[in-house]
Amino acid sequence: MLSKFRTSLFILLSICITVQAQGGKKIRLFIIGNSFSQNAASFLPQLAKEGGMELELGRAELGGCSLERHWKLAESGEKAYKGKSLREMLSNGRWDIVTIQQYSLLSGDPDTYEPYARKLVELIRSLQPGAKIFIHQVWAYRNDAEAFGKINGNERAKNAEEMHRHVRAAYHKAAAELGLTVIPTGDAFRAMDSSLKWHYSKDTAYNFNTPQAGQLPNQANSLHVGYIWRDGKLAFDANHANTAGCYLGSLVWYRTLLGGKVKKVKFKPGTVSAPMAKEFKQVVAAL
Repeated sequence: MLSKFRTSLFILLSICITVQAQGGKKIRLFIIGNSFSQNAASFLPQLAKEGGMELELGRAELGGCSLERHWKLAESGEKAYKGKSLREMLSNGRWDIVTIQQYSLLSGDPDTYEPYARKLVELIRSLQPGAKIFIHQVWAYRNDAEAFGKINGNERAKNAEEMHRHVRAAYHKAAAELGLTVIPTGDAFRAMDSSLKWHYSKDTAYNFNTPQAGQLPNQANSLHVGYIWRDGKLAFDANHANTAGCYLGSLVWYRTLLGGKVKKVKFKPGTVSAPMAKEFKQVVAAL
């Protein structure tokens, strides 16, 4: 059931969105990623508009897509992105910024990045020599996940903290070797989860064995989707970001890619409290 939900939620996206703003330079940003980049850039158009920027987004995103798969699709020329190939999309005008990322499950294993990250970067540089390339460091799964990402072959991290350490190291290794800039979304998630006040803790009072229909555990401070009711059953997604997590990720992207002054941001989603939004901005500003 959860697999069906994820499949329907994180379908192929390859669309262009233009945010019009009065004045300011137009910035064209092309994202090569998957559901995690969808999450992290969710509110970037609103933030860019508030900052007086004109932003155009090009998106080549496939749910669960790894660097290897993106490269093989590019190499074959397959029109996998809503009728277009990756090469075609990258060749559409001049892109100022291009981002790449690894599939979250594999992000903690540096051996899964090569040679695919290098080949993608070489392709980007050949088609868009003036573009700045960023690599998006994704976040660890929620601390109550049933399993965490891979860190060495089929070996998985034992907990969220270990997953974060390996993911961070792998992304920074790739960035150093390929001359890329890291988008530290995972660091922002970890900073919140390491906070005594803002970390998420599993609700020990909730009856997970026989849950009451429609009732959810207390998930205060969660940055992940977590428990949801779907088709009459309690489903669990410890991986993807919820609205708060999407907002935090978007603040990181806004500051890192667009130079946005996050402490001055007024926009926030209605479900994110003012105190939490303030904490997000302080965390992101300190990265």
